[in-house]
Amino acid sequence: MSSASKSSTTERMPVVFIGHGNPMNAVRDTPFTRKLGELGKQLLRPKAVLCVSAHWMTEGTWVTHMGRPKTIHDFYGFPQELFDIQYPAPGDPATAERISRDSSHPSIHPDNELWGLDHGTWSVLRHMYPEADIPVLQLSLNLIQGPEFHFALGEKLKYLRREGILIIGSGNMVHNLRLVNFADDARPFDWAVEFDAWVKQRLQDGNYKAIVEDAFDTEAGRLSIPTPDHWYPLLYTLGAADDGEPLRFEYEGIENASISMRSLSLGA
Repeated sequence: MSSASKSSTTERMPVVFIGHGNPMNAVRDTPFTRKLGELGKQLLRPKAVLCVSAHWMTEGTWVTHMGRPKTIHDFYGFPQELFDIQYPAPGDPATAERISRDSSHPSIHPDNELWGLDHGTWSVLRHMYPEADIPVLQLSLNLIQGPEFHFALGEKLKYLRREGILIIGSGNMVHNLRLVNFADDARPFDWAVEFDAWVKQRLQDGNYKAIVEDAFDTEAGRLSIPTPDHWYPLLYTLGAADDGEPLRFEYEGIENASISMRSLSLGA
């Protein structure tokens, strides 16, 4: 069964992390965006998508609750074609209510007006599901909390996979905009290559504990994660995975010298 089918699955979904990178990937035809399109066709068609995007940072944890989430253009200085994009996927208020009701530690609050779908979500989904016909919810990042909190919340949400809901973390394992080089042929920094390889090896070893606890122990790690917003979505993906699930790297590469595009699926 693939996403070519119009009927949604109730089979257990995999869990995915996408390194979404430059917002311009929303409109580009590249090996990365083509891989997103292929991934959408390869995976079972989800009943809904819950995306944890790097771009919704909050106090507390929130989930979109509206029936028609707005498309948010949370960037500036880019061509008008990006601001013209709409991703009119429906929301899923019933699932949002259940996520909120089922979680008391921490509380997950339903959001009816603050947010919607930001580019960490729609720049990925418009390639995976271009028809925008699958309900989409977005979960916020409580930046007051540390990495263990985000991994543990991913664990609490993994039950959604059994209900046919695809959990996507959307960020970047290496994301340093202070040192970014927007040239298409920019040479990756050595520290970016080092840390990307460090994460890859621990993923292959299934050593998620090291990823959660040790990422900031080296200079390469601290340069790769100057702020945690693009890092934490990976921890939700790993928290929502089960031990021993097959790991597949869907895409590898470092763009703009300091942004890792490494993307993966677990359980696919």
